[in-house]
Amino acid sequence: MPSRARDLAVYRRDERMGHQLLTREERMKLIESYLPSPPSRSRSSSQTRLTRSATRQDKMTRFGVRRFLRRQYHVLVFVLIHIFFSLYIRLRQAYHAVGNRVYSVYYHHHRTPALIRRDLKGLGRLPKHLSVILTLEDQRRGGGDVEKLVDEVSEIAAWCASAGIFQLSIYEKTGVLKSLLKATHRAISQKLCFYFGPDHPSVSLGAPHLPPVGPSVVLNGSGHGGGSSSGDDDDHEASKHLSVLLISAEDGRESIVDLTKTLAEMSQRKKLSTADITMELVDAELNESIMSEPDLLILFGPHVELAGYPPWQIRLTEIFHVRDNQEVDYQVFLRGLRKYAQAQMRLGR
Repeated sequence: MPSRARDLAVYRRDERMGHQLLTREERMKLIESYLPSPPSRSRSSSQTRLTRSATRQDKMTRFGVRRFLRRQYHVLVFVLIHIFFSLYIRLRQAYHAVGNRVYSVYYHHHRTPALIRRDLKGLGRLPKHLSVILTLEDQRRGGGDVEKLVDEVSEIAAWCASAGIFQLSIYEKTGVLKSLLKATHRAISQKLCFYFGPDHPSVSLGAPHLPPVGPSVVLNGSGHGGGSSSGDDDDHEASKHLSVLLISAEDGRESIVDLTKTLAEMSQRKKLSTADITMELVDAELNESIMSEPDLLILFGPHVELAGYPPWQIRLTEIFHVRDNQEVDYQVFLRGLRKYAQAQMRLGR
């Protein structure tokens, strides 16, 4: 004990003198007897490895199996949900497909305008301006899909002429039909001739910012249809004129942006007052440059997908589609007109 007290007193005196009293070797020798003996290196490393291995195995036992079971449970739940909804969608599509087929067989036009007028008999209202959305299925497979698209346009035009709707607008997103105005006009004329005979209604085909093809006739009130046309005969229908307009995605938001830029530039150049830029002016310009607002928009796809349709022109338009429908069919056209006749026109109120 006295030796320990003496060593402690010597160490403290050396510390007060800034470790100038003892050298480094003397200090190490002074405190060496008070340090614990170091463990064996081999024994320490082996114990560390055993401890780590035991800890790793314990973690794998506790968490690895749980993680595996949890993952398998999640996979099982996902598969069950996927099977359930797949089965539901398949059954729903099959149910609608059978219903649409039965409807198509019962209401078939047989390319006869009289039958189409008979199907629409009793409807209190028909749209003056009908618009439809068509889709080019695959542009990479050549001209087969374009020919199918042109045939669909001609069929819908013939249905409209038979129903007494003489203003039709066709929306196709890519605008491929605009480059085929003459071919499309020829196909529509041939289809009308097939439906009506040689005295078929005249037809004009146009597109925004492009010259129209065919005779341009100003439509009167009787030519737009406000009720059923069942009382008209074929000779009276032949005196009508069908106006078809082709629009695409470039006639939508881009037209609104271009008009906005034009009005802004005119206002900056003092050619137009800002007070004169009203909603009525924008509406008139868009109606003149693109088209007027349609009364009814029919979609032949399974979902309500406008695909870039001009938004300004459908603010108050009735939109109709048949669920899970995949093709351009007469029964969709007929059901759309019947739904429109039963709709309440509240004009946004």
